[in-house]
Amino acid sequence: MDNQEVISLYETVAGITDRMLAAARIGDWELLVQLESECSSQVEILKLNDQPRQPLTPMAREKKTRIIKKILDDDRQIRDITEPWMARLSSMMNSAGTERKLSKAYGANQSG
Repeated sequence: MDNQEVISLYETVAGITDRMLAAARIGDWELLVQLESECSSQVEILKLNDQPRQPLTPMAREKKTRIIKKILDDDRQIRDITEPWMARLSSMMNSAGTERKLSKAYGANQSG
């Protein structure tokens, strides 16, 4: 791949992470999962092709750095939104599991 193709791949990933952040902000978890899958595919392509035939020019290297910083910032913001939601979901699931266990253990012993 040439320099422009590599930069273009990074821009594609940045565009996807931007859309992921928007989906997280509105709580569209299905879209977020779909975009995460799309992003993972693009990252795999990047991993395989991130060695351009010639070194990046200083301007291209600066652009790549800016794009990577944006991707990382989007990722941090997405985690800031999703981690509390995941913790609440986990807590609800654990609570429901505990409730079922208690019901199973003590519910059968109650006579009515």
